[in-house]
Amino acid sequence: MASKSIVVVSAGLGQPSSTRLLADRLAEATARSLLGSGVPAEFEVVELRDLAHEITDALLTGFAPEALAGVIDRVTRADGLIAVTPVFTASYSGLFKSFFDVMDKEALAGTPVLLGATAGTARHSLVLDHALRPLFSYLRSVVSPTAVFAASEDWGAGDETTTGLPERVTRAADEFADLVSRHSTTRDDPFADLVPFDQQLRRLAGDDPA
Repeated sequence: MASKSIVVVSAGLGQPSSTRLLADRLAEATARSLLGSGVPAEFEVVELRDLAHEITDALLTGFAPEALAGVIDRVTRADGLIAVTPVFTASYSGLFKSFFDVMDKEALAGTPVLLGATAGTARHSLVLDHALRPLFSYLRSVVSPTAVFAASEDWGAGDETTTGLPERVTRAADEFADLVSRHSTTRDDPFADLVPFDQQLRRLAGDDPA
């Protein structure tokens, strides 16, 4: 079985960042789920903070610099995408949105996507359904049923069992892994069943029995 490729996009700005921490947890849980199903997978983590200047250049010029173009190509060809953003002003971060703005609008069509978001308080959790899902629905991605939001309290005191975060991460990763295992990056050829023009003419003339 061919190895599945999964790109993890983190829009966290700090080092370390809770956004990257959630992205890593989702990737690790997905890897365990795929391994348990006998599906090999390769993961690549992309920190958007390292591409901030290139993303801005692409927005201004319409052309992606080499480093950004390589990332966009790998995201486009991936069997799955894990996308995690911090919440700024009740929505995804500008850096997160800008990255997907510079991608071709068809690049993620049919690609399984697992969504995650982080914020200081749980009152921002609706960002998953009010901002992130509409964005990736517009891009015609296959959005995994369960998305994961993590507030500051979810990481508190080193005891996550009281918050339910590990269970949410596991459930989301299992659903996402199932989508990834069934995904194919092979594009259907729209001209595969095209009938040559001369053959159509013979059919019209009754010389070709179709």
